[in-house]
Amino acid sequence: LGKGILGLTLECAKCHDHKYDQLSQKNYFEIYSFFNNVDEKGLQKTAGDAFRKEYFADAPFMTITDKETVGVLSFINKAEGKDVNVMVMNDSLPRTTYIFDRGEYDSPGEEVSPNAPEFILPFSEKLPKNRLGLAQWITDENNPLTSRVFVNRIWGMLFGSGLVVTSEDFGVQGSLPSHPQLLDWLAKDFMEHDWDIKYLLKKIMLSATYQQSSIATEESKKADPDNKWLSRAPRFRMSGEIIRDYVLATSGLLNKEIGGPSVKPYQPPGLWEETTAGTNRGGLTSYVQDEGDKLYRRSLYTLWKRTLPPPSMSIFDAPNRDICEVRRQKTNTPLQALALQNDVQMLEAARVLAENTIAETKDSQQWVTAVFQRILVRNPKEEEKKVLEEYYTDALDNFLNNKENAEKLIAQGEYKRLDTDPAKTAALMLTAQVIYNLDETITKE
Repeated sequence: LGKGILGLTLECAKCHDHKYDQLSQKNYFEIYSFFNNVDEKGLQKTAGDAFRKEYFADAPFMTITDKETVGVLSFINKAEGKDVNVMVMNDSLPRTTYIFDRGEYDSPGEEVSPNAPEFILPFSEKLPKNRLGLAQWITDENNPLTSRVFVNRIWGMLFGSGLVVTSEDFGVQGSLPSHPQLLDWLAKDFMEHDWDIKYLLKKIMLSATYQQSSIATEESKKADPDNKWLSRAPRFRMSGEIIRDYVLATSGLLNKEIGGPSVKPYQPPGLWEETTAGTNRGGLTSYVQDEGDKLYRRSLYTLWKRTLPPPSMSIFDAPNRDICEVRRQKTNTPLQALALQNDVQMLEAARVLAENTIAETKDSQQWVTAVFQRILVRNPKEEEKKVLEEYYTDALDNFLNNKENAEKLIAQGEYKRLDTDPAKTAALMLTAQVIYNLDETITKE
């Protein structure tokens, strides 16, 4: 809530008054008290029981009908004509909340009640002292933080860096906005259009600023080396999730289903077993890979074990989720290149794209161009086309002389094979893999 929505290091005030911002320890526990009334049993016995629902309190449900899925609840994945029950969080009788001395749970001190920091926006007496009231306070048009923080995060997602670089910290220790009037205007405009995220994205992406070229001229580099003043379009490596989803989408493998439980795509065998302490860990002892369409769901749905996050995501700087991390680091390491070249999901995507191209494009002279267009959404330049076609020809000659290697290569992944020539498929698969490894493919520019 503090970092992600309000852009404040609220957690600093758990043990003491904030050293820099106007957040007191009392402020922290007043906000904490909004959440200190959830009716839950909590996990009991062993970690293996995490998959047994009888160890948790019975959750209240709300029934969603066809009519209700038109509008705000359109994200609900529901078959037409069939009502679905959606779990909601219930409130118990309000618990008494205390300020913990130095943040220690066994040292309760002064009693506090639900409230929000007045220096941000006084909590209206008309609002209920529960999570609904807190949500209304957060989205109040007079709240100076929420809209600015969210707009800034979307800006950072599109430009690689927010107008406020420290997107997780709008406090005294955070950076000042590079374009304060622009941030104010975007925040106000966002609220006036019903907090419509699609509207906000379209607004920014249709701007002349966003549509600039990312080529850094000598004049631009001299006047604006860090692109702080937006003299050119942004250029940065995409996140691991976006790279994986992009590869799946361009290959034709992506499962676009919305909602549902987490899935377990490919990952090297034995990792969970190596990090499991003890034997009685239930469903967390060993990694059982999913099958079928579950392997190709968006990365959003990948199961996340905090003691061992998905390795392909970790290689591309995904946070381990131990703490809230609003702003990710971006690195460029040899391991990332190795993952793109050897990960079974990447190899399978290249194979499926090659098979589909061969099956759908009768003219073999157009195969390389078709793959290039599919991945990079543009026509190849003559020099690029020449290099890639020579690469394809060399690979084809190699596989024609060693069909066993071709068969081994195109056996990657569980997606069903098409009846295409193994040597041609393997050669085009390697060509597709080269294009997937291009800097242009994994970089937003």
